[in-house]
Amino acid sequence: MSSLKFYYDLMSQPSRALFIIFRLSGMQFEDCVVALRNGEHLTDEFKLNINRFQRVPCINDNGYKLAESVAILRYLSAKGEIPEILYPKYFAKQARVDEFLEWQHTTLRLTCAMYFRTIWLDPLLTGRSPKEDKIEKLRMHMERNLDIIEQVWLAKSEFLTGSTLTVADIFAACEIEQTRMADYDVRIKFPKIRAWLKRVRHSCNPHYDAAHAFVYKISGTGPQAKL
Repeated sequence: MSSLKFYYDLMSQPSRALFIIFRLSGMQFEDCVVALRNGEHLTDEFKLNINRFQRVPCINDNGYKLAESVAILRYLSAKGEIPEILYPKYFAKQARVDEFLEWQHTTLRLTCAMYFRTIWLDPLLTGRSPKEDKIEKLRMHMERNLDIIEQVWLAKSEFLTGSTLTVADIFAACEIEQTRMADYDVRIKFPKIRAWLKRVRHSCNPHYDAAHAFVYKISGTGPQAKL
């Protein structure tokens, strides 16, 4: 059994990203699934023994506990567990990937997550539907960042940071795919993103579809669904 324990829930976007990256890297790890919907991460035991921030994803590497998906990525890369093609060692190429990872936290990730939470998760938890003007405002903020993906990050290349797939593409795709569950189809307005998502899925399968099985099921839209 591997000394690395990976705590995750595939309903979580960064959990899916690391799951795909780990599988593509051929890493050996112990699956430690945490059911967020059951509040398993909110117990005192989880806080004391697994992650003091009570979130997923997180790891325990032979006693070394670490949270936050990008920190985990960089730690495992430094250990030689993540192949250079996914997370480059050369400083200029790595910086370009890091540029996206830093950019997306308060832009793409924040706005996609808020749209998903407001449209799908909060009504599920509270039984109350959001007002239409709030939905429209959140959609506008989200599409502003999707347009930056379309017009800036994908302006001159097939992937976000160049001609080949990196972890930047995987993190971004997992954030965008989450909006399926809020009945949003990014492919309608953003043709470059539509084509890019196909390339990311093709490059990452079968792990991409395995990670997104729950998203496909809840949204009722499989990976090959047509417009």
